[in-house]
Amino acid sequence: MNLNKNLFGLLILFFVCLIPSVRAQSKLLIFMDLAQNDHLKAYGITYRALEKGIIADWLLNYRGGSFLLDYNNELANECRIEGVKFETLSIEEASQIYSFVQSEDNNMDVVRLEKAPKIAVYVPPGFAPWDDAVTLVLEYARVPYDKIWNDEILRGDLSKYDWLHLHHEDFTGQYGKFYASFSNAQWYIDQQILYETSARKNGFKKVSEMMKQIAVEIKNYVGQGGFLFAMCSATDSYDISLSSLNVDICAPMFDGDAADPNAQQNLDFQNTFAFENFKVEMNPYIYEYSDIDIQPAEVGTAENDYFTLFDFSAKYDPVPTMLTQCHANVIHGFMGQTTMFRRELIKNSVTILAERPGLGQVRYLHGNFGRGTFTFYGGHDPEDYQHAVGDPPTELSLYKSSPGYRLILNNILFPAAKKKKQKT
Repeated sequence: MNLNKNLFGLLILFFVCLIPSVRAQSKLLIFMDLAQNDHLKAYGITYRALEKGIIADWLLNYRGGSFLLDYNNELANECRIEGVKFETLSIEEASQIYSFVQSEDNNMDVVRLEKAPKIAVYVPPGFAPWDDAVTLVLEYARVPYDKIWNDEILRGDLSKYDWLHLHHEDFTGQYGKFYASFSNAQWYIDQQILYETSARKNGFKKVSEMMKQIAVEIKNYVGQGGFLFAMCSATDSYDISLSSLNVDICAPMFDGDAADPNAQQNLDFQNTFAFENFKVEMNPYIYEYSDIDIQPAEVGTAENDYFTLFDFSAKYDPVPTMLTQCHANVIHGFMGQTTMFRRELIKNSVTILAERPGLGQVRYLHGNFGRGTFTFYGGHDPEDYQHAVGDPPTELSLYKSSPGYRLILNNILFPAAKKKKQKT
């Protein structure tokens, strides 16, 4: 009798010990289609899983670009706490999904995510996270990042980071072209003092000269393998800065001396990443940098403002496929100082990821430079159609499945990816 009791106890202990072992061989599927409750936090969970060394695969075009990770209880509990839906799969079920995704009959593929990229955001001191859509969604998804500015870039700190986001900056040294509307506002005066102090500290006579050097340092960073992501005015103003490295395009109220009257003729488009043959707007009273940007009158009404994601081959064009993963392919537009890009001014070497069909208005683009890449995304805030200075921040808990914000987060996981097909 005692022998039977002992045997029964050993069997119970065996099965209790077996459960974690079976779980350890299971997979956790974070699906990203319309059934998902919080798409944005799903990226944060995947990012933090990579930080902990958990194996993760990005299933391109499968259920909205889902993530398949090695199961553990801590990961499952985090999903529950964050409100992210998931499914637990057996090895056999996961194998079937891998086989389906990698089939030549489907425009899908598997990309192994290997290591969480180290993230930097270029922002001036004292910024609030809600001043910028990227920092806003990083905070919401709980993805860690470092804030860097001029001092860090000029002393070479960019080499510490895999991915760099440019806050809504003006790389031309014209303080955002806000002179006509806000030159007497205290925030504008404080901003000018901040930048002028930074320029003097770093050995530059003019802010415009410092910003050109910042642009060069960022270009070198990309050339050496860095991943650059920019939105709104940090896109076109950056390329304009690169085109005018040897030209003064700033009016006296910005840098104390007159602009070069032949500035337009002396621009060098070979230096730029994405744009060419554009015309700079040198009138300080006009709130625009160049003709790269699509004007509000060209956009039309908000009700008709939608852009479409391009469809790429997951197996042959994995990078643009990663950058366009979404549960929607038609997305509502949103304004910004730089809203969209004029198609005829984009270099042929650049890949267009999203546009308003038939209108020549490009929202989202990607390209290579050296060993690195750059991605430009027009507009200020995907869930605030016409954001104005002083507007309250967007509450992302109300937009947990924002397709426009998903495009930002695709860029955050993109540097972690290595194209590698998996069988199990």
